[in-house]
Amino acid sequence: MENIIETNHPLIQHKISVLRNKNTGTNEFRGIVDEIGMLMGYEALSDLPTQMVEVDTPIETCLSPMLAGKKLAIVPILRAGLGMLNGVLSLVPSAKVGHIGIYRDEETHEPHEYFCKLPSHISERLIIVTDPMLATGGSAIAAIDLIKQKGGKNIKFMSIIAAPEGIKKLHEAHPDIQIYVGHIDRELNKDAYICPGLGDAGDRIFGTK
Repeated sequence: MENIIETNHPLIQHKISVLRNKNTGTNEFRGIVDEIGMLMGYEALSDLPTQMVEVDTPIETCLSPMLAGKKLAIVPILRAGLGMLNGVLSLVPSAKVGHIGIYRDEETHEPHEYFCKLPSHISERLIIVTDPMLATGGSAIAAIDLIKQKGGKNIKFMSIIAAPEGIKKLHEAHPDIQIYVGHIDRELNKDAYICPGLGDAGDRIFGTK
């Protein structure tokens, strides 16, 4: 499908395999999520606009490209999306950060918003929404709905692992956004968990149950 990019880089695939292992501990899991966020961010930011500026080198003055316009906005979906934040920030330290809090009802699997705080001038920024798992697509759709309601236009979504069902729903709801996925897994089970997946990303990042 158009606007869906599965990142097949061997480093990302290797790191995802380590995340899947149930014996990978909290500290290692958290660090690898951070690394994958940086690697995926490198791809997702490949089309950032630049402008030529005059730079004095030790040898002479030259024109050289630098990022143009308003800087990036990174918006993790709480709480698991925070795990990918620092990886993207390491690439663009000047980026502004927003937060969207959404929880999924354990019985209905429907998303419920409880917090939304976005950077100023959001309509002028490239917005990267992060969430390690794209399962039903409900939380991602709700988060992007909120961003668009507040004026956001240029939006990309980054997820480490996705279910085909979630990709389909997100793409149908927001066909204008680019979806970057580390790996597309087989399916959702009856409890709306991704199979084979890696369990609950938030619990494994923060060491909770």
